[in-house]
Amino acid sequence: MLSHLLIGNYPGLETGILPLLNDVTLTEMFTNYIYRTVALGTAIIGGCSGAIGCLLYLRKQSLLSDVVGHSAIAGVMAAFAVATVFLNIDGRSMLVLTIGALISSLVSVLMTEWITRHSKLSQDAAMSICLALFYGLGITGLHLITHSTLPNRGGIKDYMFGKATSLSDDDVHVMFLLALGVIIVVMVLWKEIKLFIFDPVLAATSGFKSSILTPILLTCATISIVIGVKAVGLILMVAFAIMPAASARQWTKRLSTMVVLAAFIGMTCALMGTYISIRIGKVPTGPVIVILLFLVFVISMIAPPERSVLRRVIKRNQIRGRLNRDLAAVAQNASQESSAKTNQSGNAN
Repeated sequence: MLSHLLIGNYPGLETGILPLLNDVTLTEMFTNYIYRTVALGTAIIGGCSGAIGCLLYLRKQSLLSDVVGHSAIAGVMAAFAVATVFLNIDGRSMLVLTIGALISSLVSVLMTEWITRHSKLSQDAAMSICLALFYGLGITGLHLITHSTLPNRGGIKDYMFGKATSLSDDDVHVMFLLALGVIIVVMVLWKEIKLFIFDPVLAATSGFKSSILTPILLTCATISIVIGVKAVGLILMVAFAIMPAASARQWTKRLSTMVVLAAFIGMTCALMGTYISIRIGKVPTGPVIVILLFLVFVISMIAPPERSVLRRVIKRNQIRGRLNRDLAAVAQNASQESSAKTNQSGNAN
């Protein structure tokens, strides 16, 4: 219903693309209903996924965000079908689709953990298996729903790539409450989670059971990724979860600082990407945000004083040059000594 109200004033929205308005100011972006909704929604996604993504990054489970994103499509399709056929409610409701995506993603993640723990398969192999399985189920469900006669099925395939302009106030409220719940859980269990990430053995001996912390951590990570599927799409959510964390890691060694910085990077890039997509026009919001996240990542790889890749290369070249000069000097001295001994032997003869 929201889309019908908006298309009357902004025809470009019927194609799922922001209209061409090059004279939009920052003030207008937060006073105009459409732009404000998109900006707030993407900012919540960027801040929450960026902060929680640090936990996956430090556990070396970055691919898990990709598993969550691709597995969510199966839950989205199942939730739409159940809500439409059995519950007789709008299957495109943000709350309904989020619950469905959360269930399927959690099942996929927990299945990955179970396969890794009870078989000889590596974790990346288990992730690949679960990702392919649930993604296949989701695509099959998408095909069946698209070619069915179910009401409100139009636009359901936008969850593959996201459609930020489809967000409503209710969607933003649901996203905010879910993100707030995740942040509260992480803050309450901060000491336990921090110890579990850096030293699982010590955490176990201290009484913090991995059988409890692992599902909690994975649930928080899943929620932080799933809330962005409608606006950003399942394919791009891996960038929202990992790029801010990878960028923040280059600037600090403290976990608390890293989490705050990653949330700031994700939120700032989301707001800037939304504004740029509005200014340019006919540019989808999600990909623009991902491009900005990548630019921040490149800067973070070069600029930090302690972990700069460029500075490391320069320092390595300096050490290599100094070593080569020392080896050349040693070789020259050895050659001179050998020549001197040869001359002395010749004179003696």
